[in-house]
Amino acid sequence: MNYADYHHLTFDLKPNGVLLITINRPEVMNATNARLHWELTQVWLTVDADPHVRVALITGAGRAFSAGGDLSLVEEMAGNPDAIARTMREASDLVYNIINLDKPVVSAINGAAVGAGLVVALLADVSVIAETARLTDGHTRLGVAAGDHAAILWPLLCGMAKAKYYLLTADFLDGREAERIGLVSLCVPAAEVLPRALDIAGKLAQGSQLSIRWTKRALNNWLRQAGPIFDQSLALEMLTFMHPDVREGARALREKRAPAFPSAR
Repeated sequence: MNYADYHHLTFDLKPNGVLLITINRPEVMNATNARLHWELTQVWLTVDADPHVRVALITGAGRAFSAGGDLSLVEEMAGNPDAIARTMREASDLVYNIINLDKPVVSAINGAAVGAGLVVALLADVSVIAETARLTDGHTRLGVAAGDHAAILWPLLCGMAKAKYYLLTADFLDGREAERIGLVSLCVPAAEVLPRALDIAGKLAQGSQLSIRWTKRALNNWLRQAGPIFDQSLALEMLTFMHPDVREGARALREKRAPAFPSAR
């Protein structure tokens, strides 16, 4: 794909080789519809193929990084094997395409990060979050298993005890707590998020490119080693899209109320 082919991502290539990627659906807090979900899988291949890009820096337009999946996408998937199969492939590509990209990725988490947006925010090699930004994996709140990155990543970043707490409860945490438990690299005041991320990306762009990329490649073998864990979690997530709980979870989110899951009756 060429950069012009993307509908919901914008691009700004800096002279130093830093490509600023902006998730651009601010009217819905950059929620991922079907098109954006797919674009987030493909953009890493485009970055990899572009010889002018040394570092990718991704952020969100407006006041959110990416506030989860568009509920219309969730509702399309519920009980729909074809939509589930498509989304399962994309969710797998999203994780593995970021892992397999040797060029460094920096995330500037300027606001809420949930769902596929959270995958990108946390799988970045360096993550800079605003103190006031809030994030949650959110899957169990919707009524589906946490499968799109969490099982492969959270235990490595913050330990099993914290990973289990936040993934089972789907509680929110803010930037300060995310940094305290090791889920992100740095936490800074909101106004400093993008400038700090640009500074870090610039340093990486001016560093020894092979040594930085191959250090990332070696470190990411921890994630590749956990690939079977991720693959199972993703399959179980997709299986739960066939259960009635997800329809109730989506309704509850639309109606801004606590869900009453059929499986808990």
